[in-house]
Amino acid sequence: MTDKESGKVYKARPTRGAKQNSDRAQSPKSPDQSSVREGQRIAKLLARAGVASRREIERMIREERIALNGVTVDHPSMLLKNLTGITVDGKPVAEPSPAKLYRFHKPSGYLTAERDPAGRKTIYDVLPKDMERIIPIGRLDLNTEGLLLMTTDGEFKREMELPKTGVERTYRARTFGDITQNQLEELYRGITVEGINYGPIEANLERRTGRNQWIEMTLTEGKNREVRRVLEHLGLKVSRLIRTRYGPFLLDDLPKGEIEAVRRHDLVKFRNSLK
Repeated sequence: MTDKESGKVYKARPTRGAKQNSDRAQSPKSPDQSSVREGQRIAKLLARAGVASRREIERMIREERIALNGVTVDHPSMLLKNLTGITVDGKPVAEPSPAKLYRFHKPSGYLTAERDPAGRKTIYDVLPKDMERIIPIGRLDLNTEGLLLMTTDGEFKREMELPKTGVERTYRARTFGDITQNQLEELYRGITVEGINYGPIEANLERRTGRNQWIEMTLTEGKNREVRRVLEHLGLKVSRLIRTRYGPFLLDDLPKGEIEAVRRHDLVKFRNSLK
């Protein structure tokens, strides 16, 4: 499944700190003026270029890490036609190349984040040091393992995470407690847990030993800690949770902690299916 055409072009780790010129580049006036300016928001362009997610770019702008022709940018709504003259931490940003997608087997015990104020380890402590700048699509909890898709394209990340996209995710949960297949099938009607509504979930008992069992669950919303909260609501204790599928992309036998490129043909085919 390795993309031989792209090869390994790993160059950069996530950037940190470093302020730019104290002068600030002024963002354009609101778009409701009589003459609407052409271009796209700088946050969107930088996300497309794989610098970071839009939210992360907004934080970087507040930290004065992004500049245009040496002048610090002051607002993520600045409109630009391209990234000419844009620097992040003093380094020029190249125009976005075609999106790349990777399958990463996230181990348990690592945060899906660039960094953690508490000093806990993150997925970037596991990824190769010469890896090009990639960002996660969605998140897996600290103690959840399995398939985490990573991309160079912030806009593709955003598209995948939108609820309306409805991309399926499949998990396997090792649980302890009493449950029947009939109870699990009721989840397809949706369920409300502590005031939060969860949509249809396909759930099946895989195998059982005493009061221990593996349960496979497929859902599309991917709300925060959805699988754990639903299973705990049913009276089960979750001891292990693994994501095995995201859309058509499978974890398969990818070793824990390793990352592999998805073939461009498979990525293009999938993106076309979302339109």
